Amino acid sequence: MNSIKQIVLASLLGALAACAQQPAYMATGDLGVVIERADGKVKIANTTDKTFIAEVAGLGDLSHASIVFSRDEKYAYVFGRDGGLSKIDITTHKIAKRILQGGNSIGGAISQDGRYVAVSNYEPGGVKIFDANTLELKFDIPATALGNGKNSKTVGLVDAPDSKFVFSLFDTGEIWVADLSGDQLQLQKFPGIGKQPYDALMSPEGRYYIAGLFGEDGMALLDLWNTDKGVQRILDHYGMGEEKLPVYKMPHLEGWTIAGDKAFVPAVGEHKVLVIDTHTWQQVGSIDMAGQPVFVMARPDHRYIWVNFAHPDNQYIQIIDVQTQKVVKQLEPGKGVLHMEFTPRGEAVWVSVRDSDQVQIYDTRTFEKLKTLEAKSPSGIFFTNRAHKIGL
Repeated sequence: MNSIKQIVLASLLGALAACAQQPAYMATGDLGVVIERADGKVKIANTTDKTFIAEVAGLGDLSHASIVFSRDEKYAYVFGRDGGLSKIDITTHKIAKRILQGGNSIGGAISQDGRYVAVSNYEPGGVKIFDANTLELKFDIPATALGNGKNSKTVGLVDAPDSKFVFSLFDTGEIWVADLSGDQLQLQKFPGIGKQPYDALMSPEGRYYIAGLFGEDGMALLDLWNTDKGVQRILDHYGMGEEKLPVYKMPHLEGWTIAGDKAFVPAVGEHKVLVIDTHTWQQVGSIDMAGQPVFVMARPDHRYIWVNFAHPDNQYIQIIDVQTQKVVKQLEPGKGVLHMEFTPRGEAVWVSVRDSDQVQIYDTRTFEKLKTLEAKSPSGIFFTNRAHKIGL
């Protein structure tokens, strides 16, 4: 009898010890992930407490990493530059699964229903789509073959309503729509959209997909409600007659803003934010900025727009008043401001400052700095409320 008691006691003690090693239970709504690009690590953040609660290592090359979240906010899918696709459990602070799916990937998306994770590749080109639970490859979509036998680099991959993914082909100037709503993958292709689409964005309601063009001035717009009308060119020859500047960093169009009936987007090679009427998709104004904009991001209520810049002006953030379309505040967090992320309801914004090894947190009403956190070469910041937004 004593031996049985000893076995039971040992089992209970073992279970208690295992529980003690696990993170305390937490909800996920105020969590997020910050990329530490130099070390292949991420930090898990709590936005309410304004602190880091854990870190996860072993994620490969994160020099141009991005993240999407499962719909229950439990898992973060990390897309690494080395072709790595990592699934992190942000409640246990562990890697649930990691695969190398390509040689050079630059982003990804998760489907509307949460079943699929898609990865956009430079090498070997094309898009691969995986089961979100197991990371088993479900669909391999090679991009249009070029004369040299290589596939096109794919960019601007986003999720869209009705279980679709939309992406652009950099080398061949096309937009493709991958429809996963049925039993079989269906592809719809739109060639001849313009030279070298470099990134794209989805309007917040999921209707309009807009690809920016690096090889020429202008953008290409696809109305997903009316795909029979094809791709429309917008903003043709913006900045005509103005001297083009060297482009040190391509702007990120997924960080654009729609506020009311206006869209605010970064201009390539210019110190400007363009203002677009979303009824006509024509430019109706521009705002002079301190440098070449990279992210043009609105506070969740769309009252103010925060803008960061490419080298050599990447120490600044400028804030635009949407009503007046004027810069009302300039901040100088330090060299290497790479990314900004608003808390879910917008009372604060987190800013990565790479060269200072800092994440700085600002009050979005007063523009005062609230706190500074240490992080090694931080870049992308991603909060879990993204799980419930289209196109992010």
